[in-house]
Amino acid sequence: METLSSPLVLFPNARAARFIKRLNRFVIECAVDGRTVMAHLPNPGRLWELLLPGRTVYLTEEEGMSHRKTRHTAVAVERDGTPIVLHTHQTNEAVKWLIEQGAIPGLERAEIIRREATVGHSRFDFQLLNDGRPLFLEAKSCTLFGRTIAMCPDAVTARGTKHLRELANLSKAGIKTAVIFLCHWNRAQWFLPDYHTDLEFARTVLASRQDIEMKPVAVEWNDELALSPKARELSIPWDLMEQEVQDRGSYLLMLHLPADSAIAVGKRGTVRFPKGYYLYAGSAAKHLTKRIQRHMRKQKTFHWHIDYLREHAGRCVALPVRSSVPLEHELAAAVSAIADWPVAGFGASDCSCDTHLFGMRENPLHNQAFIDLLLDFRINRLEKSLQAKG
Repeated sequence: METLSSPLVLFPNARAARFIKRLNRFVIECAVDGRTVMAHLPNPGRLWELLLPGRTVYLTEEEGMSHRKTRHTAVAVERDGTPIVLHTHQTNEAVKWLIEQGAIPGLERAEIIRREATVGHSRFDFQLLNDGRPLFLEAKSCTLFGRTIAMCPDAVTARGTKHLRELANLSKAGIKTAVIFLCHWNRAQWFLPDYHTDLEFARTVLASRQDIEMKPVAVEWNDELALSPKARELSIPWDLMEQEVQDRGSYLLMLHLPADSAIAVGKRGTVRFPKGYYLYAGSAAKHLTKRIQRHMRKQKTFHWHIDYLREHAGRCVALPVRSSVPLEHELAAAVSAIADWPVAGFGASDCSCDTHLFGMRENPLHNQAFIDLLLDFRINRLEKSLQAKG
């Protein structure tokens, strides 16, 4: 019987803290031992589903890093009692160790020839020797998941799309290539590129499926942030991808009004909006990206109710929910159930809904109920069709 190696410990002195808020892309504020500290966050992703107020985060304290403003580094966060590693700079260390343990399905006998391997003008994370043939490998960290479906990336990645195209070109020249998506959620069963967030990346994954070996792998970190030498390959439902990776579907716009406002809304006349955050549900049967881009602009010919509110709003965030079935009215009903107030008759003149605009006092992206809603519409709703296909 094969004996598994001891777990890999990358963060031996990590300590628990309580997440307060994210100050910018690379700095978060936490509470630890009764004091507030800032910590470096080595992860540029959005992480909306993970970094919620009150969540447990794990910090390491760095020594001899005088060039940094923060002594602490955020390396992981808990979700449902499970540590999720955030430190993207350590992804390659974890992948390296798993390859050396023979733990990656299909790469059990692979040997690492070099790291940061350059081919022409391209550089890849690893060059391997697998079954006597060279193989160039990229490693991506996956921290976005619902109940049993993992997705990557959680933010637009032009660099990731470029890597895929370069690997596909190498493959067409006769050199084997692969991508490992290291999923930090051991309960995952399926993997999909996040076509809601980065449609171009998802399209490139789909177009490259015959050229690049796509290897989504679920791993498990224990309470001591030690990586188990067990890894499990996830299924990729290609037929579902072909159906869903299209520029159509529904969306939510999140707009912020910093002060109470009286706004003239076309033929409706003046509408009074309390300060706060507003969620608007819309849809586009095609060209969803262009529809959202139009909403994001302030300078345009006003056509819809939302155009008038957009002109006065400060921050505006678009949340696409791409789908092959109409979800706009279900989305509006779901938001209605968690919102603090509706704006009657707004954006619903062509349907039987009371409204498609809802207000919330606090930022919805910091609200667990809203994040759960977003996960359900973007990810969890796909489970039924996947389970039905076995």
